[in-house]
Amino acid sequence: MEPDMSELQTMTYAVTDRIARITLNRPARGNGITMDLPRELAACVERANLDPAVHVIALAGNGSGFCGGYDLVDSAESMSVGEAGPHRPVGSVLDPAVQMRNHAPDAQWDPMTDYAMMSRNVKGFMSLFHSEKPVVCKVHGFCVAGGTDMALCSDLLVIADDAKIGYPPARVWGSPTTSLWFHRIGLEKAKRLLFTGDCLSGREAREWGLAIESAPADQLDERFEVLLARIARMPVNQLVMMKLLLNQSVMQQGLHTTQVLGTVFDGITRHTPEGYAFQQRAAEAGFRQAVRERDDPFGDVGLSTFKG
Repeated sequence: MEPDMSELQTMTYAVTDRIARITLNRPARGNGITMDLPRELAACVERANLDPAVHVIALAGNGSGFCGGYDLVDSAESMSVGEAGPHRPVGSVLDPAVQMRNHAPDAQWDPMTDYAMMSRNVKGFMSLFHSEKPVVCKVHGFCVAGGTDMALCSDLLVIADDAKIGYPPARVWGSPTTSLWFHRIGLEKAKRLLFTGDCLSGREAREWGLAIESAPADQLDERFEVLLARIARMPVNQLVMMKLLLNQSVMQQGLHTTQVLGTVFDGITRHTPEGYAFQQRAAEAGFRQAVRERDDPFGDVGLSTFKG
């Protein structure tokens, strides 16, 4: 049965001129990632792959930025992790009550409960990587933390010169679950970013090889559409073959194994002494204040580029 696109809560889906357009659509929350988003993303990707009229998938975000990462305000401040529903069965690893109990600082932590939950999000993000048809991602404003999972799982990235992209939770409370930094920019550059949690500007992302193209903010849409149109001219079967051919090299480098480790580590980062302290500070002063205090020593709060 084809997924129902009319019930999407976190994004929109439309098809125009051989292009399936998936647009993150929670602008009031910075398109923050909820438990619904990876599941809906995978459904949209599957819909595009099954549609013979679609040649290429365009991924973008509404509002002031592409994606600010996981919507952690509630989970960090009050340990709330969403609401129960048909996609989160009672007693399962997706049950909000199960997750809340597993994250309580004064309770025992089951790392496999954490892994089972987060690995499902990874599968949702990786639907972009495994999509038969190419995925081109457009980043404007900000693409940080979990938002980079979607950008890096896409095949090509077009980014605004003044955008901000990186993984600040490397400083505390996070590990890249999709583990694609190494495969996108190489070992030393990935270490440079993850050893510091620094971010790149869009222009730097292109210079480092993370993005295929960057453009001034007022020209970003035009450059994005030009690339999409060129890909859309290709026969679908050729696109599928070219993507399969190139992705095999990444898989042979051990991506799946690294993702298992990255996802387990992500759970560990939230249960270290520093991780618990960060959560407790967020509960006391608010998540945004906790993040500010985390980033203040690095002198890059709100900046688009790292301090060289």
